Amino acid sequence: MGKLPAPRMIFINSGIIRPVFVILAPTKPVTLLLPYFQDELTEAGCDEAGRGCLAGPVFAAAVILPRDFSHPFLNDSKQMTESDRFELRTVIEARALAFAVASVDNEEIDRINILKASFKAMHIALARLSLQPQLLLIDGNRFTPYGNIPHTCIIQGDGKYASIAAASVLAKTYRDEYMQNLHEQFPNYGWKDNKGYPTRQHRDAIRNHGDTPFHRRSFRLLPDQLSLDGEDKW
Repeated sequence: MGKLPAPRMIFINSGIIRPVFVILAPTKPVTLLLPYFQDELTEAGCDEAGRGCLAGPVFAAAVILPRDFSHPFLNDSKQMTESDRFELRTVIEARALAFAVASVDNEEIDRINILKASFKAMHIALARLSLQPQLLLIDGNRFTPYGNIPHTCIIQGDGKYASIAAASVLAKTYRDEYMQNLHEQFPNYGWKDNKGYPTRQHRDAIRNHGDTPFHRRSFRLLPDQLSLDGEDKW
């Protein structure tokens, strides 16, 4: 996250006893993300949302931004408010040279594991881009190569590069919408608020009501539940 701008001081002439100075603190953080990793190849930023959830799919997005793209509040989506994320999604989709979002459901996650499912969702999103990138910027430290396109893994890349941050925003907002809609079918689990993450509310609901067809059964749904191999898989 970038540094906050310096507070501004405004002079107010009260006309009574003495001047009054009011300090106005900034209400939102200003981030300074790098616009690109290099200046020759067309880059696509990639990120996922929902890897650590107990229920629902994992989503991924790929975004190609123009080199002059900037927005003062663009950052890792987890550092933003929900309203800011949805506001930014509109801006990103309007100004991106290309973008795509994809998901892999909980059954596939259970079948191939969450890491492979995350990479698969990224691959699907990349395949849906209307413009083929020449370099992929991947948030994280691992990735399964996509075709013959070179990639660079960047730890905490969603807080460093604009295209990865934009992909983070799209992946999270589309997944949040999905879980909010799913909440209408399964209101006991609080998915409109926890989005499927392992909150106390969510786990209490699993304990009281059991799991659903959308839960990841390869994950340890309850703290006292052991997976088949005795390890916690999420």
